[in-house]
Amino acid sequence: MNLCALLVESMAALTVAKFLPTDGAMKQLLMALLALALLTVVGCSSQPATPAQTEKPQPKPADLETGRYAFQKLYIAARGWERDSQPFRLESQPTPDSKGKDGKSAVWRASFASPASRGVKPYVWSGTDAPDAPSRGISPGNEDSYSPTNASTQIFDIGFLKIDSDKAFETAQQHGGDKLLEKAPDTPILYVLDWNHATNVLVWHVIYGASRDDAKLIVDVNGTTGEFVRVEK
Repeated sequence: MNLCALLVESMAALTVAKFLPTDGAMKQLLMALLALALLTVVGCSSQPATPAQTEKPQPKPADLETGRYAFQKLYIAARGWERDSQPFRLESQPTPDSKGKDGKSAVWRASFASPASRGVKPYVWSGTDAPDAPSRGISPGNEDSYSPTNASTQIFDIGFLKIDSDKAFETAQQHGGDKLLEKAPDTPILYVLDWNHATNVLVWHVIYGASRDDAKLIVDVNGTTGEFVRVEK
């Protein structure tokens, strides 16, 4: 029995005893004890309730998407910047929760050019809260000048983009990627899509490594047909 219940029973006993024949001193003592018990019971009933334990919110898992999925969102954003904007580059960005397997990444960056305004502007889609990663959603970058004669900013028609990064990964796996990952399964994989002005072909570059400079293997895949093009290194 807890303390408050015991006090309630004591108060009941004192109330009954109050009506029993007693002398004046005893009756005063009983009344004092009854008043003290009453105050104690009121204190018990007014005790604050123990707050419920709240669970800490769990971190949201990363959204891993293919390049074409992210590109569609980025293209809409770029068209809001300039109506004539066209892409010239799409690339994935490695994060701690995304190694680029199966053609998917938590961060994709697309660069667009506007011939009319002679400007270029990048947009980033992010599906992760990883450190050093952009905030979730779409973020615009800084605008820069555009030169149509620059080989690294050759725009292409989005109608040529028919093969997604997951299919490019499958093709790259068949040309050395599978053996490389068997030996080094933690190797990050990057994806770069751009226009080859020499052959007029849209190309996926599947890069096995943390960057293009220190890649262990780079496999080129046709971004329109999905056919194997070549192994760069």
